[in-house]
Amino acid sequence: MRIVIKVLITALVIIGISELGKRFLLFAAILASLPITSILAMVWLYQDTKDITKVISLSNNIFWAILPSLAFFIVFPILLKSKMAFAPALTLSCVVMGMTYAIYTKLLNI
Repeated sequence: MRIVIKVLITALVIIGISELGKRFLLFAAILASLPITSILAMVWLYQDTKDITKVISLSNNIFWAILPSLAFFIVFPILLKSKMAFAPALTLSCVVMGMTYAIYTKLLNI
């Protein structure tokens, strides 16, 4: 039952952002830019384990993992502005982000 509640709350947040974006793009962007997923993950991890050390480690790892994800937000709008169709632009941006993560992990020797 706990997993169902987690899935429902997480899904409602994402759907809420999507619906808000239809009417108020700036507010949806602000809400989407918040580390909602990270916060939910830390809350779920703490509730499941009560282990502050794991929450601290997750928080630190999330911080460092954000850097390569920024490649997506740079490439995606550039591709869309260059008149690339949405699906290929999204796919290519995800590939670039994946390559950025691969380079990042190699540099960190993970």
